[in-house]
Amino acid sequence: MAKIPTVTLNTGQKLPIIGLGTYAGPTEDLQSAATPWILSALQVGYRHIDTAYSYHTEKSVGEAVRASGVAREELFITTKLPNNHHGCVRESLEMSLKDSGLDYFDLYLMHWPMAFELSDEFPDPVNDGNFKVLEHPNYVETWAEMEKLLDTGKVKAIGVSNLSLKTLPVLLESAKVVPAVNQVEIHPLCAQFELQKYCESKGIHVTGYSATGYAPVQNHPEVKKIAEKHDTSPAQVSLAWAVSRGISILPKSTSVERQKSNLVLPKLDEEDIKTLNSLDERKHLCQYPGPKTYGWTYEELGW
Repeated sequence: MAKIPTVTLNTGQKLPIIGLGTYAGPTEDLQSAATPWILSALQVGYRHIDTAYSYHTEKSVGEAVRASGVAREELFITTKLPNNHHGCVRESLEMSLKDSGLDYFDLYLMHWPMAFELSDEFPDPVNDGNFKVLEHPNYVETWAEMEKLLDTGKVKAIGVSNLSLKTLPVLLESAKVVPAVNQVEIHPLCAQFELQKYCESKGIHVTGYSATGYAPVQNHPEVKKIAEKHDTSPAQVSLAWAVSRGISILPKSTSVERQKSNLVLPKLDEEDIKTLNSLDERKHLCQYPGPKTYGWTYEELGW
């Protein structure tokens, strides 16, 4: 079983640098079928599991944890506050705890900075094709409510996701607690060099999601060339590049073999890293202007 390196958060917690992402897909069938592959990841050595209320896999994470026999204190489990619960932060945390059957989360993130109208029927409420984004609570106000959760003992740390060089400084102006983590999209086409530098200057660890870069990165000639050189896959090259920068990653895989291989990444040399660094286009592959950015423009997001 591979020994996974850790990074130390500003809370003193040790975060395994390679974790398992648990977004299962948009359908109930996919979400309810997640328990077996989350369990297999725990069995092959993963100790960092990333979920979210909006992924609908918190229940599966809890089931897998209990079935694994791994002691809870050996695990680092992250979940996230959904956009439509910014006005009921404490209640949303309790729902996530109930769904998962866990007593606490190691890290609780604000999934996105924008708040949606609360609608249990429609988690992402839409009006005339546009998301119903609220002016209040804004993300600074939401963060103040998240800070209160630390006193409950039900979260060990709090953090943010999808905050930028535009939005993060605004939050820090009034924050009493500095976020432990900022989880953002990172891969060679969206390197986030400046954001990582800023976060590190404030003691905030950066976690990268979508770190394999999907087809645009994996089919890139330079990435494929490096993969051939190391006799590995382009996806693993992209993951190794992120880890070489001290960024924790969350590759999702339902395959036991891929889960294992994602724990044993190639060691890139300086020339490899220089080449991969040069590919940055500040290109987001997961979200685009319009509905895919949940009602905010790139300008509002600071992308």
